[in-house]
Amino acid sequence: MAGIADVAALAGVSKATASRALSGAGYVSQATRARVQDAATRLGYVPSTSAVSLATGRTQNIGVVMPYLNRWFFAEVLEGIQQALLERGLDLTLYDAKPGSPGRARIFDDFLARKRFDGLIAVGLEPVDREIDQLTLIGRPIVSVVGSGEQTSVVAVDDDLAARRATEHLIELGHRNIAFVGGSPRSHWAHVDQERLAGYRHAMRQAGLSQFVQHAHSEVTMPGGYAAAADLLGDARNRPTAIVGVCDEVAIGAMIAARRLGILVPSALSVVGIDDHEFAEMFALTTLRQVPREQGMAAVEVLLAEIDDPNRQRTHLRMPARLIMRTSTAPLSAPAGG
Repeated sequence: MAGIADVAALAGVSKATASRALSGAGYVSQATRARVQDAATRLGYVPSTSAVSLATGRTQNIGVVMPYLNRWFFAEVLEGIQQALLERGLDLTLYDAKPGSPGRARIFDDFLARKRFDGLIAVGLEPVDREIDQLTLIGRPIVSVVGSGEQTSVVAVDDDLAARRATEHLIELGHRNIAFVGGSPRSHWAHVDQERLAGYRHAMRQAGLSQFVQHAHSEVTMPGGYAAAADLLGDARNRPTAIVGVCDEVAIGAMIAARRLGILVPSALSVVGIDDHEFAEMFALTTLRQVPREQGMAAVEVLLAEIDDPNRQRTHLRMPARLIMRTSTAPLSAPAGG
């Protein structure tokens, strides 16, 4: 296996110059850097992580902490992060901080405090129990994927706008009695839930429909949406003609509840979600599409910029969601009841 001495000899430079050219530490002319990199490629030379760390003072490792690994949004974000890091030859250390698990406190109190990474991407962490405070005390750049943006840079979909557009879509179809299903102050997704609820309420208020505002609380899961919608739709006298789900899983749960109650979607009930979950196409769900994988890749870009420039101002990147029309929504076929 070729070593740095072999690369230096082929490029006609000293070992120190070859090391600087490959690590990026210290000045090397562009021509020399290109010659060294070409020699390394021809020899198949791969610098060791420890050697690069010694040269740059960096671990070449990025930490990622998230509460779930097996849910669609988190898995997609993680794929985006991994793809972006692999393209740059950087390592990833993943911390699975499940809410309420015994290991979560140990991750925040012990593992993260060891600082075995150059920066951290926190995915879907709510500012509960001062966990974000603990992270900022570590003294490494941090980017949140989903978050309030008060203490870290943030990459996220514009949740308020997504819910407004979902609600406005239903209003444009002639619906007035529109309910919002999903989320509660106790939810782990409380910040996202409240942003989306605020967007729904804003759209209803702007359309002069404040008297129809209705929020059915539920867990942010398919079973949660099913249970909340079954209760909501079971009251025939006050049944809405349309539902905005806080996310696609909740919206799909609401569709299943409607069908079991004999309520046809979309002729008797229109349903719209937010996410474009992997199941959305299967259920023909109209939704506001966010692309979690792109959020993960963007988070890497922001984090690496902050690692390179510790004085860089925080970034608040809010990505727009795009309306994806399917067949779970339709024009109101009869006047809505008041």
